[in-house]
Amino acid sequence: MENSWQENQDKNSATLQVNPKASTASSYDLAQIMGGIYGEGIIGHKGAFSREWVQQLHEDILILYEAALQRPGGAVGRGPKRHYVEIHPENIRGFVDLVTHPWVTTVCEAVLGPEYKIVEIGFDVPNPGAMNQPWHRDFPAPDDTIIGRRLNSLAFNLTTVDVFEDMGPFEIAPSTQWDLPVEFEHGMFPPKSFYPRYEERAQRKMPQMGDISARSALTIHRGTANHSDKSRPALVLGVDAPGGINHERHDLQVTRAFFEKLPESVKQHLTFRLVDTLEPIVQAHTIEGLMMGEA
Repeated sequence: MENSWQENQDKNSATLQVNPKASTASSYDLAQIMGGIYGEGIIGHKGAFSREWVQQLHEDILILYEAALQRPGGAVGRGPKRHYVEIHPENIRGFVDLVTHPWVTTVCEAVLGPEYKIVEIGFDVPNPGAMNQPWHRDFPAPDDTIIGRRLNSLAFNLTTVDVFEDMGPFEIAPSTQWDLPVEFEHGMFPPKSFYPRYEERAQRKMPQMGDISARSALTIHRGTANHSDKSRPALVLGVDAPGGINHERHDLQVTRAFFEKLPESVKQHLTFRLVDTLEPIVQAHTIEGLMMGEA
């Protein structure tokens, strides 16, 4: 496994060109973007990447997932049969493709401003047998949102498989990013007495390979039960506005060799620690494990 992982890193370090099959659109409706994020709390772009590109990402994630499961602290449980794995940018061959995609950069600039920072990359894997998660936020709402009514972070999600109803699709309660965290445990988990409101609003998302979404991680959401015999990996990209503090929960490392090959436009938007050799990440940002136990 270690040899396979190292071969994967070598391929990734050498593959930094922008994917020619990615969408080349250079302008999007900014009002629609802002209205979606500040309104329902989630927006999407279908067919942003080719299926071939996504298949490559899927292959990388499977290798990284297997390695993380073998390493103490490499994968954090987010409920039974469900893990989150934080990775380094150069762990995947398509990192530059992802963060330079015009829809991604436009959404970041529109919502977070031109000095946005990439603070996290990782993936979720709900495996067969994964249960309904509790409704939650990914972190407590900051004062910028509670008092200033401003969103200072975004989470992008990209599935690596076609999602169907029995695979435990992501479920979100639109417009709940503005809910005050009254009675929320750990600032993230609303009491069960609030669940009927979320279930009334709930939308299940079943994206296909190549689709990407952006959301406020404060919008109340959950993973649902996976009744299929397939896992449902999804890439996660976390981005902050200036003044955001989510970087404190993560350890984004970049090797000097990888950094030198990055486009300047990517370097200026990364929050990272420069290293000679990547260090294994011991994931510390637990969420659902607080409420449901480890995977």
